[in-house]
Amino acid sequence: MLNIAVSGQGHVSREPDEDGLFSHIDFSGGAIVAVSGGSDSTALLLLLKRYLDRARPTAKLLAVTIDHRLRPESADEAGAVAQLCASHSIRHRVLSWQGPKPGTGLPAAAREARYRLLAQAAREDGAGMVLTGHTADDQAETVLMRSARANGAVGGGYGLAGMAPATLYDGTVWIMRPLLATRRAALRAWLAGRGVGWSDDPTNENSAFERPRLRAALAGSGDAGFAGALAIAARAAETRTDLGRRAAALIRMHADRPVPGLMRLALDFVAEPDRPAVLHALRILIATAGGSRFLPDRARTEALLGRLEAVHSRHPLRATLSHAVIDRRAAGLFLHRERRDLPPAVTVAGGMIWDGRCLITACDGGDGFLIAARATVASAGGAPVADGVPSSLAGAAFAAEPALFAAESGRSEGSPGAMKALPAMVFPVAAPFAQFLPCFDLAPARAVAGLAGAGAVAAPPWAGAGGVRP
Repeated sequence: MLNIAVSGQGHVSREPDEDGLFSHIDFSGGAIVAVSGGSDSTALLLLLKRYLDRARPTAKLLAVTIDHRLRPESADEAGAVAQLCASHSIRHRVLSWQGPKPGTGLPAAAREARYRLLAQAAREDGAGMVLTGHTADDQAETVLMRSARANGAVGGGYGLAGMAPATLYDGTVWIMRPLLATRRAALRAWLAGRGVGWSDDPTNENSAFERPRLRAALAGSGDAGFAGALAIAARAAETRTDLGRRAAALIRMHADRPVPGLMRLALDFVAEPDRPAVLHALRILIATAGGSRFLPDRARTEALLGRLEAVHSRHPLRATLSHAVIDRRAAGLFLHRERRDLPPAVTVAGGMIWDGRCLITACDGGDGFLIAARATVASAGGAPVADGVPSSLAGAAFAAEPALFAAESGRSEGSPGAMKALPAMVFPVAAPFAQFLPCFDLAPARAVAGLAGAGAVAAPPWAGAGGVRP
């Protein structure tokens, strides 16, 4: 829903509508609002407070400010947010990004730290979602950034859908963006009309970073550039969601997991007439098998699919891509993690994602155990057997699976030979969706999670029945 109307001269014609912004979200579990002190997040917080006081008075609300400790003024800005919250009877916390900061890739590192800390706050407060103040302006900038990286190929690029209105972070906390259809100018006009000020982060004007440069270019393009970017996002989101549903149907139709760590596709999979969906499903399955957060290169996957579709397609074929082995046999098309670059033995600290493929939790307070691939430990046991699965494939897949160990007294923890096998809680995860799952990709994420034996994917906190957005 578009919450404001903008004239041809770029003037805001009406202010944000609280019901339009929030009535489709289920606040029964409470909410965290990320508040930096800037105009967007400040307006989000106060608009939501007004809405909850009127429509959902029992809902819990907590404002969280992340102090990245990148500028001397950040502590004072966090203090100003605390004062604002106190004046509106809103609970507030400040969390700081501790430790050294990277010399390169600072915006991405700061963003990752911010989401991690916000999710931490949500878990500690018992809330299942975090609301952020990303606006239509941010969305347009994101689309232009991704378009530039795709060398202008705006006709269906996977990332051109921009930011999703709901994104599942780390499998547990939903990041909600209710302002994606609202212009920043409308929010600032709303704040100014109520005598509420805000802080401006100078890094938002620093042309050394990509986003400020594109922000300036977008401002110079007028309404046409802005509207064009949002139109691209809308079309790409619809295309991406539809493609994901078709790929999910193919995964459910053709794929199974005969032994741990091994996925099998019927050979008829590559002959399905919906080639875009076949390609998309194959990219997702390769990333899942290899433990990669990112889908493999489209061109390389397309070339591999061409080989799989070629004449004599029933003949053996073996390839590797994104740390996954793709092995075609008479019994099917098999995918598993290759043995190259498997993680060395490391200490399990409470819970961790191992090799992008498994969540490991030591049993009975077993922090300090070691985790390593079975291939590195002779005592890890033999591979299970399954009908129709060549024993060599079952063994190769099982060798790359994790095993948990305890170091023998007086021996080096890093030495696999000094360890004996112990039980552990091992939960498979679907790597490309484990950290960030945009709601565009819910269908394929659920299909591949079921295939891998991962846990059920939570529904977004829409107010509609069953997590369906009204």
